[in-house]
Amino acid sequence: MTVSFVARGGARLAGRVRPPGDKSIAHRAVILASLAEGISRVEGLPDGEDVGRTLDAVAMLGAQVSTTRTSGERSLDAVITGGGGVLHEAGDVIYCGNSGTSMRLLSGMAAGFPWCTVLTGDQSLRERPMRRVAEPLRRMGACVDGRDHGGVPPLVIRGGDLVGVDEVPAVPSAQVKGAILLAGLRASGTTSVSEAVTTRRHMEELLELHGAGIACEALPGGGQVARVSPGVLGAAEVSVPGDPSQGAFWVAAGLLCRESSVTIVGTYQGRERAGYLRVLARMGARLEYEDGEPAGGARGRSVGASSGQGAEPAIVARTSRLVATEMAPREVPDCIDEIPLLAVVAAMAEGISRFSGLGELRVKESDRLAAIEDLLTVLGASAHVEGDDLVIAGRAGEPFEGGAVDARHDHRIAMAAAIAGLASTEGITVTGWESVATSYPGFADDLAVLARW
Repeated sequence: MTVSFVARGGARLAGRVRPPGDKSIAHRAVILASLAEGISRVEGLPDGEDVGRTLDAVAMLGAQVSTTRTSGERSLDAVITGGGGVLHEAGDVIYCGNSGTSMRLLSGMAAGFPWCTVLTGDQSLRERPMRRVAEPLRRMGACVDGRDHGGVPPLVIRGGDLVGVDEVPAVPSAQVKGAILLAGLRASGTTSVSEAVTTRRHMEELLELHGAGIACEALPGGGQVARVSPGVLGAAEVSVPGDPSQGAFWVAAGLLCRESSVTIVGTYQGRERAGYLRVLARMGARLEYEDGEPAGGARGRSVGASSGQGAEPAIVARTSRLVATEMAPREVPDCIDEIPLLAVVAAMAEGISRFSGLGELRVKESDRLAAIEDLLTVLGASAHVEGDDLVIAGRAGEPFEGGAVDARHDHRIAMAAAIAGLASTEGITVTGWESVATSYPGFADDLAVLARW
């Protein structure tokens, strides 16, 4: 069923908001808890459909999963009993819904076991590229097949008897890195993944928390090599911080809406997830931490049991006069999920912005590059795609035009359109709003509180 949402124009926002738990961290925490021997506890899981698919998947593979709702039923705490003694072949096909993270990481997990695992998803997921995961897993010794020889789902994986490899992924991807490291836990010898541009390190942080033999070495120019040795994981307690990619929507809302100030509380602050803040800072965004540290600075925050770590980080975003910027391809991995939102911000800035090297956006939940171009056109901005680059002529602070936008079943396009609607003259109607349930079911409720609707 198609659902529409109306974002009213001319909004003034004020208040504090806590985004849901980080989706990327949550997937990895659930999978590693299912592999670990004993009872692990994972607090603060987001209640969106994507993480629910991973919880269902590890349960089908034999992990004992018990969840309770917390924080006004906006998040989940999970108790997971896992390890080699409880895991087994799934009795049916595992359905990953719209979650590419679930499918790619579960592929790496499944490759370590001598049984058959079949992974599928919805129509959108069944068109997303999986060869980037299938090929390294094959080099490790797993049998991976599917449509287009394992290029797209469904995937059929029979694993076990793996050998360690030294991989250099062709596409910077934390999901691909995570899948290889997961398989490496049950391979003979050391497995390494080399990255010219370091992608988010959530898998490495969580592996260390579970006692894995994981080591990371920095490379000249900002890359790294991550190496994992085979071994048994121990149980752990994990507290999932807030999702910076979801918090980014409220950052942008605070910047774009007139006479507004929004405080985003409790999000993960690791450097590989703060790329969008660095881009916004050079555009003139009024961003600051409540404790006075500059937003987007070098302060990192590791994943783990966060109790007793002191005050939660908070980012304050206030109405700003923005200028255009250029984004180099090297910056894209650090803000890949925030590109739709950064494009909306650039459309309000003064001058011409160019975001380069965005080819990976063509194979997300939608062709996001085309979807962004269409969205900005509806808003009355001048935007066009040149190869893998996006060029945007900003409106120099003039409110967006109203209209209607098709989210193309893509949650990030839907939420970016909603934020743009707040800074428009007459509001925007977003069709395909049901897609938001995959990652942020409470988005509309949080918006209503900030806007005092």
